[in-house]
Amino acid sequence: MDFSHAPFKDRRDAGRQLAAALMHLKDSHPVVLGLPRGGVPVAYEVARALEAPLDVLLVRKIGAPYFPELGLGAVADGAHPQLILNENVVRQVNPPQGYIEEEKQRQLAEIERRRKLYCGDRPPVPLQGRTVLIVDDGIATGGTMKTALAAVAKAGAREVIFAVPVAAREVLDTLCDSANDGICLLVPRDFRAVSPYYAEFDQTSDEEVIARLHDAAQEHNGSAQAEGNDMHASSGIMTLPPSNPATPSDMPRKR
Repeated sequence: MDFSHAPFKDRRDAGRQLAAALMHLKDSHPVVLGLPRGGVPVAYEVARALEAPLDVLLVRKIGAPYFPELGLGAVADGAHPQLILNENVVRQVNPPQGYIEEEKQRQLAEIERRRKLYCGDRPPVPLQGRTVLIVDDGIATGGTMKTALAAVAKAGAREVIFAVPVAAREVLDTLCDSANDGICLLVPRDFRAVSPYYAEFDQTSDEEVIARLHDAAQEHNGSAQAEGNDMHASSGIMTLPPSNPATPSDMPRKR
């Protein structure tokens, strides 16, 4: 592959390309979740195209005692934060009683700090009974995405779908059991990292995350208000019921 002609100009370009492949989900009124920080600019373009609410899904690793790089699991935020443990690793490490709960609370405090930074006083978007798209700028190892998928499923989402511009084939295969469906635009044979597939791949700043979430909230609230006004104006002449929501067979196939 000639990386001087990368398939994605930047994250927002990747988001627009990804959105074009997800337009069939628009009528299912999904919620779009971006994984900070790099996934948020991608998710913003998806949410904008689908006229969907955008939120962040913050995931923090639960490291092992004395070996924080070794993950016992992870905790993901939301209206009801979810703890996802790697039971095999937990059995092998056998952490002291109370360690996991203490570490969970410590990571939840950091999640709350980051959510406050990114979203201010806006509450998390409810996921119960919704189709939820989890978006990142690419998948290298898949650990964060797998935790995110499991957490959203435990939070009561009707369907959980991952959507990314690029990922490794072997990683995508490991995600299939954690999601109802998924889409990836580019699955290179010799994948080594996400960055070579972008012409511009600078680190996403906190300021950009805040700006994209603010813009999305303003745009979605304005769109919802306009739709409500249109429905009120035409309510006297509507005679047909709304179309049925999308079924699992309508969802994009895993690639």
